[in-house]
Amino acid sequence: MYYISKRIEISSAHRLDLPYESKCSAVHGHNWIITVYCRAEFLNQAGMVTDFTHVKRLLEDKMDHKVLNDVLPFNPTAENIARWICDNVENCYRVDVQESEGNMASYERD
Repeated sequence: MYYISKRIEISSAHRLDLPYESKCSAVHGHNWIITVYCRAEFLNQAGMVTDFTHVKRLLEDKMDHKVLNDVLPFNPTAENIARWICDNVENCYRVDVQESEGNMASYERD
């Protein structure tokens, strides 16, 4: 099995739709640190599990310097963002989304 990981920092804002009072319901920003993990039993024709550039392009084009509520079709919690990335990156099996020091969410496929 081959494994790769790509770590990238994205700056974006969001507001959370929560069923309780929270300061996170107001628009606020983060310098997200996102780590994407991919694996494959066989390499593709280019000799890769997943092209690092494709991962970077997806995250930067969709998320960098954006208000995530405007570009993602769900409540942009760190948990939901991790799942969305995993679903949209080829051969991805795990994503860690750190929104601030000490606050990180992970999603991993079974």
